[in-house]
Amino acid sequence: MTPATLEGWAFSHVDRVRFGDLDAMRHLNNVAFLSFFESARIAYVTSLVPSHRPTEPEDDWGLIFAECHINYRAPAFFDEAIRTHVRPAQLRRSSVRIEFRMTSDGDGRLLAEGWGALVGYDYTAGRACALPATLTGPLRAQIGPEADAAEPRRTV
Repeated sequence: MTPATLEGWAFSHVDRVRFGDLDAMRHLNNVAFLSFFESARIAYVTSLVPSHRPTEPEDDWGLIFAECHINYRAPAFFDEAIRTHVRPAQLRRSSVRIEFRMTSDGDGRLLAEGWGALVGYDYTAGRACALPATLTGPLRAQIGPEADAAEPRRTV
């Protein structure tokens, strides 16, 4: 069984592979990995900012999932519990890079790893905006001194 949080990882979230997540080969479809990452990152951001509701942007502010990179490592199967570990890696004025590591909660095998870029978005103005201090404060605390570095502090 995979530990609830791995050393160096700020957060984890567990979800199960649903029948609709499968492809013709009867394993987790590659595009479904994004849904698991999405659920984990929303739970993670909500753990940092409890008022965060992605369907109800606060003061017309929200997060846009702008970029993603995934390395697929092993298949996942129907009804398998998947644990997605999440940590912030790079913080900029209007964006944050979030790394993820997906493992089988049953046997601990690595299923996928990668990162996604989240951008602050002002829905009223229709453009990117600075991330609020309510989010950047907790992110800086987890990343440490390299929080505002031009390059991510580590690679997946």
